[in-house]
Amino acid sequence: MLRLVRYARPYWKYLIIAVISTFSITGLNLIGPWLIRDLIGVVTNLNRYTNAKELIVRLSIILTLTYIARTVFQFLSSYLSHYGAWQLVAYMRVLVYEKLQKLSLRYYHDKQTGQLMSRVINDTATFEMLIAHALPDLFTNALILLGVTIILFIMNPILAFLSLVPIPFLVYGGAVFTKRILPSFRFAQRALADLNADLQDNLSGIREIQAFNQQEREIGKIKNRAYEHATALIGALKLSAIFHPVLNFFSSIGTVIVVSLGGIMAIKGKLPVEDIVGFILYLSMFYQPITALGQVLENLQQALAGAERVFEVLDTEPDVKEKEHAIDLKNIKGKITFEHVNFSYNNEKPVLEDISFTINPGQMVAFVGPTGVGKTTIMSLINRFYDVDSGSIKIDDIDIREVSLRSLRNNISMVLQDVFLFNGTIAENIAYGNEKATMDDIINAAKIACAHDFIMQMPDGYNTYIGERGIKLSGGQKQRISIARAVLKNSPILILDEATSSVDAETEREIQNAINNLAGSRTILIIAHRLSTVKKADNIIVLKDGRIVEQGKHEDLIKRKGLYHYLCSMQFLTQEENIKLA
Repeated sequence: MLRLVRYARPYWKYLIIAVISTFSITGLNLIGPWLIRDLIGVVTNLNRYTNAKELIVRLSIILTLTYIARTVFQFLSSYLSHYGAWQLVAYMRVLVYEKLQKLSLRYYHDKQTGQLMSRVINDTATFEMLIAHALPDLFTNALILLGVTIILFIMNPILAFLSLVPIPFLVYGGAVFTKRILPSFRFAQRALADLNADLQDNLSGIREIQAFNQQEREIGKIKNRAYEHATALIGALKLSAIFHPVLNFFSSIGTVIVVSLGGIMAIKGKLPVEDIVGFILYLSMFYQPITALGQVLENLQQALAGAERVFEVLDTEPDVKEKEHAIDLKNIKGKITFEHVNFSYNNEKPVLEDISFTINPGQMVAFVGPTGVGKTTIMSLINRFYDVDSGSIKIDDIDIREVSLRSLRNNISMVLQDVFLFNGTIAENIAYGNEKATMDDIINAAKIACAHDFIMQMPDGYNTYIGERGIKLSGGQKQRISIARAVLKNSPILILDEATSSVDAETEREIQNAINNLAGSRTILIIAHRLSTVKKADNIIVLKDGRIVEQGKHEDLIKRKGLYHYLCSMQFLTQEENIKLA
């Protein structure tokens, strides 16, 4: 809780004014019953005062002004505390998202998008209850309790002491309530995150759900998640439903004690009537903070349950860390060197073992081999999405662990097999890696990627909105927009991971021609299962079981009759069979 308050430092000025307003409200609330007590004293003892009418008018005006001032302070307290609280929520959401962007890809291996979204949105929202409600109420109620206790003892020590009789029971009940309700709110927050995760998965995969007629199954899953969350909250509310009436009961017992004994004292002439009325008014204020304790504790526990989940993300250390005085890569040529690189995911079976090779500036190098031999992993290591377990990767003879991540990735463009496009226009997606690109630059990049013609056939051309993940486009169209995006970034290193996997043979030839045109102007790394696309590569690196087994030009590797020759033969036979079947 203290940590969260420290995060709220930029908004303390609003919260301080809100706190001062809250203190003012507390003071005015304490003055009100005393003025009413004096009014009743004047009315019930008119014969004592020669100017009773003037006193009544004066006290009434003061009381009215007190209520007006209280109204103003209530506005300031409510508005500014909520303003500061929601500003903090917005700040924390940005902070958590910023941290998520810094975490390496390894962190996301066992995380669901919906779970992380819940931490950014739902868990941070609980901070508003803490800052705008729980903490102000806690301080206000503590002040009221202290102030009323002092006034009650001034008015009548005996009755004041008797009014404290229920306090031990209320404190004990509050402690038990706090201990029991926190686990319920923790579980509720987790259940809500699970519900968000399943919803996100299902909405992303709605086409597959409908294609496989799994609607009933997925409805059942969402139903279970929704009721898990509801059950957890109901459990917490059940505890509240027990706790609040018990608090009210003990506070009512205190009132009964004061009214009955105070009445007896009044009959005996030991206590004026106005003091009994004032005492009862103050007594309602005395028990109000105690009865509100349940709601305050409930808000506190809910906020702390959310804070635990938020700080869990903020306290996570990224696997890939940038050095304190990392250097920037500038004017690089594009030379890439792997020296005895070993790598595994989560310390499991090695994915890459003793990988060493050198790619000279301007070379086109292809990586081929069966599925799962580490081709894509090599590309991820160059981008430093992960760090090597041992060995080193160098660009222009500089270890990439010595350079800033921003400058490293500024010098690399990637086209992935699983293309991700943002919900925006075609032009915005092509220019995503180059904020300074003009419309002419975007069109030229699209032409190089053989995308210009189909873009011009779209309803609004380059200003056509493509929907979430580019749902309005075919696989081949998305692939070409992704290539245009990489071309426009104009980095000295270009990585193409199955860049032509989703296009037809004719488009593949066009894209291959475009790639050949780029050859020599930048270092190009290609992963391809269609081996016809890598024939013109300066070097072909063949991988098997995480190791390099062959490398050389296409003609040389064919002559060796090794793994590359076998892969080409199998692909050629498959193509012949497809032609015969057609």
